[in-house]
Amino acid sequence: MHHIRIVTDSTADLSAEQVNKYGIKVIPINVSFGTSTYADGVDLSAEEFFKKLTSSKELPKTSQPSPEAFHQAYKELASKGEVILSIHISDKLSGTLNSARLASNMVDTKVITIDSKTASQGIGLSVLAAAEAARREMSVEEVVAVTEKSVAGTFSVFAVDTLEYLQRNGRIGKAASLLGSLLQIKPILYADPEGMVAPYDKVRGQSKIIPSLVKAALKNVGADKPVNLSVVHTDAEESANELLKELQNHYETVDLHIGMVGPAIGAHIGPGALGLMIQPSFDSLYADLNG
Repeated sequence: MHHIRIVTDSTADLSAEQVNKYGIKVIPINVSFGTSTYADGVDLSAEEFFKKLTSSKELPKTSQPSPEAFHQAYKELASKGEVILSIHISDKLSGTLNSARLASNMVDTKVITIDSKTASQGIGLSVLAAAEAARREMSVEEVVAVTEKSVAGTFSVFAVDTLEYLQRNGRIGKAASLLGSLLQIKPILYADPEGMVAPYDKVRGQSKIIPSLVKAALKNVGADKPVNLSVVHTDAEESANELLKELQNHYETVDLHIGMVGPAIGAHIGPGALGLMIQPSFDSLYADLNG
């Protein structure tokens, strides 16, 4: 019986609690302001990052982990004879998965790389599904199948306060069509099936954001079964709590997470963003797989 270890990157925005519960290995993305470079989540917290973002003249830049960073991690886990499942941010948004793939060829151990086709806790939800499957000692094939089911069944939608950060960082993708809009129009974006950032809806005024996000969730993940739910924000805690309360009026939640988006994703969406990532609960995913 192989022990399966789960590796991800810091764009998954996992909490320390989630990482520790399953012993997940997180490879940090690098974030730099001018000449200072920080390892996301290692020497720069989300709170520190947003303080810098709003006070710094320079926009932060992010860079994917090097193949070497993955190689080191894989080597360390491989020495324990483990099969490695490496789940990462959408290939369309970052070169991280490419670094992971390159490194997977440098080790003798079995490394399976998976594109989550999303970002932030959207990745996190699939990482946790994989980790739960591994904890239940399922076979490698089953763990991979559960993870792929999770990727297909996870819906990620978010509202940004401004498109400026996505545009300046070149991650705007299909949302570019919204750029010329009037100021009070708030874009609702999502990770589309290819893993691109794409427009989902646009609403006029702040008060329409939460209803639009809830409607999007209900349309994409039915409320008839229990769900895993993550609500994330960039320095918009009050709205996040309100969104969570609203979603809990509709859904029965099994795993619930609310937290700040980390530096790697925060650099691209800017302050004042609010999002949710939702999927059927583990037991529903697993039942669907075997149903």
